[in-house]
Amino acid sequence: MKSLPSDYYERVYAGVLGKIIGVYLGRPFEQWSHHRIEEELGEVDYYVHDRLGVPLIVTDDDISGTFAFLRALEESGADPDLTPARIGRGWLNAIIEGESILWWGGLGCSTEHTAFLRLKAGIEAPASGSIALNGKIVAEQIGAQIFIDGWAMVCPGDPERAAELARRAAVVSHDGEAVYGAQVIAAMEALAFVETDLDVLTDTALGLIPSGSVIHRSVQEIREWCARDGDWRRTLGRIHGKYGYDQFGGGCHIVPNHALIHLALQYGNGDFQRSQMIVNTAGYDTDCNAGNLGCLLGIRNGLKGLDTGPGWRDPVADRLFLATSDGGGVITDAVQVADRVARLGYSLAGVRWTAPKDGTRFHFTPDGSVQGFVADEDPESAGVLTLGHGRTKAGQGCLELRFEALAAPRIGRARVATFIPPESLKMSGYRLEASPVLYPGQTVTAVVEAPAGNTGSVEVALYRMEYEEDASLKRWVGEPVSLDPGARRELRWTLEPGILRPVAFVGVQVGSTETVSGCVRIDRMGWEGEPAFRLPERLAPGSMVSRAFVHDMDQFFNWNRFWMISNGGRRVASIGTRDWRDIRVSAVLSAQLAEGTGVAVRYQGLRRYYAMMLEAPDRLAILKVDHEVERLAEVKWAWELGISYRLELAVIGNRLVGSVDGSPRIEATDRDDTFKSGGAALLVDSGAVVVGAFEVAPAD
Repeated sequence: MKSLPSDYYERVYAGVLGKIIGVYLGRPFEQWSHHRIEEELGEVDYYVHDRLGVPLIVTDDDISGTFAFLRALEESGADPDLTPARIGRGWLNAIIEGESILWWGGLGCSTEHTAFLRLKAGIEAPASGSIALNGKIVAEQIGAQIFIDGWAMVCPGDPERAAELARRAAVVSHDGEAVYGAQVIAAMEALAFVETDLDVLTDTALGLIPSGSVIHRSVQEIREWCARDGDWRRTLGRIHGKYGYDQFGGGCHIVPNHALIHLALQYGNGDFQRSQMIVNTAGYDTDCNAGNLGCLLGIRNGLKGLDTGPGWRDPVADRLFLATSDGGGVITDAVQVADRVARLGYSLAGVRWTAPKDGTRFHFTPDGSVQGFVADEDPESAGVLTLGHGRTKAGQGCLELRFEALAAPRIGRARVATFIPPESLKMSGYRLEASPVLYPGQTVTAVVEAPAGNTGSVEVALYRMEYEEDASLKRWVGEPVSLDPGARRELRWTLEPGILRPVAFVGVQVGSTETVSGCVRIDRMGWEGEPAFRLPERLAPGSMVSRAFVHDMDQFFNWNRFWMISNGGRRVASIGTRDWRDIRVSAVLSAQLAEGTGVAVRYQGLRRYYAMMLEAPDRLAILKVDHEVERLAEVKWAWELGISYRLELAVIGNRLVGSVDGSPRIEATDRDDTFKSGGAALLVDSGAVVVGAFEVAPAD
């Protein structure tokens, strides 16, 4: 048992926020030179995305990799002896080749792409990222550092353990100086939970890497320069001269970028805004450096440190995308990510984790959190509500929907994304691949209350917005309830089982027949139950149903029905979330030319699920795929190309039952009970398969 800081959870949340704020701040001008930044933007002391015509909330490798690769620790049961090889296998589970997380710059150019290809070829970590295999220049680029923050946040007050976990994670893709830089950042972040002195943080971290390394030497020299120069631009000039890009090979070396983090720490003296201004105005890999620095200062300073200076948090509203093969985890927010990280920190410390408000999705526990909720700005609602964090009558965190002189016909609405928002459909950079997080058959619940000081009663209802066949949005509203001043009510709304129309947003609306001022507080909100939906009989061109599946197929397209094509090997198209448990998945599949096809349940990534497969030439099998394939059961069963078969697989607890064309054919039990929850998927092995129907329902 190891004690945790009393404010551990809040500081984790502040670290996550600091990370994403830094990334969003620096991303629009990533890899600009210092001269260009000064000339075109001046000192960067706030977000500049609007000046450059790009969105603020985007998919980004720095964010996705940081929190996706931490899944390996979750999937190991928070094993403190987690190996680099196991973390590397987590890469293969989470990454969709050419699409997610990494910069796909090619073998020998992109360090992470190079390591991914090594892993894919069966070369496990640490060899996958080694200098011996990939060369010194490739192995010492920046990526190990940018992905490292999560490993630090699960080790509060323990820089030695953080540095060791950082090493194990870093060697999947990097070696040498890149690993040392990652260890320094991780150790500083871990110690920042209990220590604020920047010199102590730095000295402790440097003590964990070789004193003869370039990282160690450069940091010490930069500290000396800062003490003498008294001008960050003067010291930056020294860094350019001795540790600049031209002194090292590759496109984004660790040493110059690591140097700028310490430059900003020294001259920023721990202040979030000034430190961010320096590290972003200095140039190089701005979003990476600002993200690491933001996480470190978020942990060190806590939420109050983020709230000094300009309003960093309001434009972000906790929103982030984790672009991985786990489609149901892509649309998320800083509080949900903090919950995941803190749970792991508790586990490693041997302390029982109690999820806020019984584990509901939106609990608004941390100060200032809004968990992605924004005011709906449709013509009927524009300007009616302002949103902010508040406290319930019981003193717990909540989301406040505030209004002045609210009266019919005006209605106030606050919503949160549950699928790809319209403004993100054509996002530049990484295409946003995601599955919805809310489905027909599930029940949405929200606990709301009205302060006693409200000037009258209001009508409160849940609502959702669905993508129609033409990708337009249609609003559906649940049964309203009257909320008197001082009252507290639970709203419940079951989404009708039926045809899948992806839910883009869910929210709460407030109206009144009289003129009312005050607010409505959302104490908690989420949904429960298993899904119950089917695909439309025909898919219209441009249907958002196609975007609801996250896949690694070579081709996945809609000719009235889905076509799934693998040019070699088993490929997966998934839908759903890790919350699903006992479900039944059925699909009508016709293999045009393929080695096999099937359906899967409890999908947790490209290499973790249960599946039932028709396999050439004459087998029906239930498989457990946990990186390696284990055959839980198989029978001889003749099948033919070009014939449609209705495959169904149900899972209840650890028992799996499969049928073909309605007749029971095969069953199995996973005695290890490996996958307790997860989404659904379709599979094809080396060929083309047409999907004639697809349905997900609760298991009987």
